[in-house]
Amino acid sequence: MKTKSRLRILLLLALIPIVLSVGCSKTITSAPDVTFTTITGKKIDLKDLSGKPVMVTFWATDCPSCVKEIPHLIDLYTQYHAQGFEMIAVAMYYDPPNHVVDMTKARQLPYDVALDLKSELAHAFGDVMFTPSTFLIAPDGSVALRKTGIFDLAEMKTRIESLLKG
Repeated sequence: MKTKSRLRILLLLALIPIVLSVGCSKTITSAPDVTFTTITGKKIDLKDLSGKPVMVTFWATDCPSCVKEIPHLIDLYTQYHAQGFEMIAVAMYYDPPNHVVDMTKARQLPYDVALDLKSELAHAFGDVMFTPSTFLIAPDGSVALRKTGIFDLAEMKTRIESLLKG
């Protein structure tokens, strides 16, 4: 009996990476036609940002990796925004809006922060389920990069600079 239980556990452990890679999200190749509503009530149509590189990052205030990534996001925004780079952080549907507002103020986030109360944005971006999930959208509207987990800052800078020159 113990051998069967161990085999079941090993089989389940072996299946986890497959389930995570196949069943968690859809791949998108071009940016969806969406409108973000920021915590200040501003509406941002993604199509209005065409011609610019745009980063859309899905995050949550209770996600340690997301909080760890905030200084990198601020750095990218500060360094490249004047050159045309845009950034929108999207709080996941389960994140209480007051937590999002409080963290935005406490961390003095310079970029736009949007709420996704009905998970419509997460769905439009291929059913985002994990945070942080970052999308780098090229000026032509194609998705140049999709990264789940913390991104490498140096690599991201190189990609953004390439899109700005493009």
